[in-house]
Amino acid sequence: MRDGLGDISPRLWRYCLVLSGNRDTAEDLAQAACLRAIEKADQFEPGTHLDRWVFRIAQRMWLNDLRAQTVRRGGGLVSVHDTDLPESVTGEKMSPESNIFVGEVLSQVAALPQAQREAVMLVYIEGFSYKEAAEVLSIPIGTVMSRLAAARSKLAAKLAPQETKAI
Repeated sequence: MRDGLGDISPRLWRYCLVLSGNRDTAEDLAQAACLRAIEKADQFEPGTHLDRWVFRIAQRMWLNDLRAQTVRRGGGLVSVHDTDLPESVTGEKMSPESNIFVGEVLSQVAALPQAQREAVMLVYIEGFSYKEAAEVLSIPIGTVMSRLAAARSKLAAKLAPQETKAI
């Protein structure tokens, strides 16, 4: 199982970054989730997906932390342009134009409400099915679909080229 944690570590960190919006908090959350997974290894069902199990642990830990705090930690938020996400998401170098567009898309994704950001991250970036994302988030599949539809609508409105009217 420890080898599997190493394999999913970059994806787990990205997910924690989406949850927290802060690099240091994401790192701490990812490490805490891995530690908790090792401690609770006896609860992992062999033959199931380790990534979904650990993502769920991270999400529960994050929600518990939010409940424990009256105000979410401020400061230290990272602009999408200051992160390594565009290259790490695709796994390959991109042209400057593509990199700029991906940065714009990720900035708009970061501006979505947290519930929509989580759904977008799990389905479109991590490649989970709607059903798998629903399991990770402990919500009905219809709610995942609704959140994705709302996110797509907001992103399309913000990213669509503005048509200029002829005078």
